[in-house]
Amino acid sequence: MLVAARRAVEEHGWEGATLERVAAEAGLSRMTLHRRGVSRAGLLAALRAELERDYREAMWPALSAPGTARERLEQALTAECRVAERNLELLGALGGGPRAAVFHGAGTGGLTREVFVAPLERLLLDGAADGSLRDTDAGETATVLFNLVGFTYRHLRQGHGWSAARARRAVLRLALDGVAA
Repeated sequence: MLVAARRAVEEHGWEGATLERVAAEAGLSRMTLHRRGVSRAGLLAALRAELERDYREAMWPALSAPGTARERLEQALTAECRVAERNLELLGALGGGPRAAVFHGAGTGGLTREVFVAPLERLLLDGAADGSLRDTDAGETATVLFNLVGFTYRHLRQGHGWSAARARRAVLRLALDGVAA
């Protein structure tokens, strides 16, 4: 069902991804989805969970790798670009409200949800400790980095047609220079 929902969102955008279209993508009737309790809210939650899992798995090697925090931050931001690449069409198709539901939590004080920024925050703190990164407000800087890298990477890929390597290289150079000690 999640594959069908993803295809419907990628093809029609979030607003156009009706349950009828999801059912058609899955080869089922709308009534079958209804009987199974499938809802758009449930599908968005499942898509969010899938993105979170992909991101957490991508971050783990950078968090556990040897080297300076700056080197590991570069590894983490590279992984963020790879997750964005795997989800390029989906992320581009989600509108403002659904995208906010994926990345912003209630009561987060304008910050990105912890699952997405905690790895970057940890690396920023490690970098301040080992001297490879500037000492900053790690929580706020992690939110800025996550959004700077993710949104800019996707825009360069989709809006400008840059290759993945070119977009990643350009975005990471600026992001890393911005926090380097």
